[in-house]
Amino acid sequence: MRRIVGSGVVALILSVTLLLAAETTHAVPLAVGAAVTGKAVAAGTRQVFDPEAAAGDYVKGTLRVEAGVFDLDLVDNGGRHLRRLAEGAGGVAEFQLVAEGSGERLVVTADREGTYVLGIERKVGVADQRPAPTAYLSPAIAGIAAAVAMGGTTEAFWAMVTDRGTPLVEDGQDGRKVVTFLGRGAKRNIRLFGAPSGDHEELQRLGGSDIWFKSFEVPDDTRLSYQLAFDVPDVPGTARDRRVAILSTAKADPLNRHGWPAEAKDAYNQDSVLELAGAPPQPFLAEKGNPQGRLNTLSIESRLLGNHRDITFYYPPGFDPAHKDTILLFVFDADQYLGRVPVPRILDNMIAAGAVPPVVAVFVANPDRAARARELPANLAFADFMATELHPLVAKETGLAVPAARTVLAGSSYGGLASATVAMRHPEVFGNVLAMSGSFWWSPPGTPEDRREHVAGLIAVGPALPLRFFLSAGLFETGAQGTAGILETSRHLRDVLQAKGISVIYRDYAGGHDYLVWQGVIADGLIALFGGDRP
Repeated sequence: MRRIVGSGVVALILSVTLLLAAETTHAVPLAVGAAVTGKAVAAGTRQVFDPEAAAGDYVKGTLRVEAGVFDLDLVDNGGRHLRRLAEGAGGVAEFQLVAEGSGERLVVTADREGTYVLGIERKVGVADQRPAPTAYLSPAIAGIAAAVAMGGTTEAFWAMVTDRGTPLVEDGQDGRKVVTFLGRGAKRNIRLFGAPSGDHEELQRLGGSDIWFKSFEVPDDTRLSYQLAFDVPDVPGTARDRRVAILSTAKADPLNRHGWPAEAKDAYNQDSVLELAGAPPQPFLAEKGNPQGRLNTLSIESRLLGNHRDITFYYPPGFDPAHKDTILLFVFDADQYLGRVPVPRILDNMIAAGAVPPVVAVFVANPDRAARARELPANLAFADFMATELHPLVAKETGLAVPAARTVLAGSSYGGLASATVAMRHPEVFGNVLAMSGSFWWSPPGTPEDRREHVAGLIAVGPALPLRFFLSAGLFETGAQGTAGILETSRHLRDVLQAKGISVIYRDYAGGHDYLVWQGVIADGLIALFGGDRP
């Protein structure tokens, strides 16, 4: 015998055996915690139980069939059928119900002879059916919630927030941190663009106060950029129409002291930065007064692609085309990696520190957004353009004769995907891949669902290519609704490369799909591939 306490009920576990060869019409009381064993020696035997439930009671129980097959039904106090709770049960069947009125009964009917155990595990009356108290991840939010519930104001809270800046950072479990994003002054909603969940998150309003918040528990080495969107309009149209409406009001967090980039024209063109104490260093970003390389831009016409684009060259300080250790770096999405991510300055600092040998960088622009989406995802014509049109032009312009082993393709998102697929098609030209959050979830339209990871599939069935990979992904770049995301597909590609015997270095970063993260990753990747003058 053991004592159970639940929902204000103290009950004893009982065992009652019914040995019946014919129909039972009287109802056997079945209290919470009472386990009743029934045995039917003929098909059609009906055994009736009274769960002693009043109207509105929530009842949860279990029918465990030990031998035979049974049905379980709920009937009203006149014997009329209300609902079937288990049909043809031959194992363990759990059931839940809310009593519509008093006097309802449970009826067990045998399909053939056998035995079973019927029990009521829980019963909650209407008066006890209350939502659980709100649990707040943030101690600071829990404190102000209690104060507001007692009729207090939020002024002291906002004074503290203004003093500390946002987001609020508090200690979490197992060395993690609780990060709370905050907003004030909204009328209808505030959405978080760049959340650790990888999705657009709705901030919750604290009662009727002026506090809007959303808390997450994250690793203590998290780095991310984000924006807040105040009073996003609910526009008619498709789900995508409503989702992209966030861009109409998204801007830097007015209470965050770390805007990025600092020289942005306005708050709508600026992100806010969260960098926790354990975030990996990015030592090559700041201006350090080192000798600077020079930039030169020219336009290239492509016969293969039928378009033209700008190409920007970075020549390192003291550039010597005869230097045998020179690295040739191709970077996709030139506008981002010449501006938002200051790769020329990063290279100046890395070369001056001796972190890598001299680097000549070639920044490849996209003709337009549509061309980017068409050319970068595993486009064979684009790969041929890179190898047979652009690379010869680079050799002619620079006077370099760099082998594939010292030539690297680098990019993020679709650019990371292109880095892999271009090198896979032309390993004789491009021997290294530096993919930052590569879109390795991508596959051509019409690909069967079980073949969605295009690059991993090509690697798995192809030869062991003479390539070296540096792959990275953000811990917040997980998939949703059963679909693998960048994190999962990048890890899978790593495993496929290793199984194939192809050199690969892989790193996770506590961040999302974020140039703020990638401005450190590109330096990490170059050091991993070429630091110490590795080939």
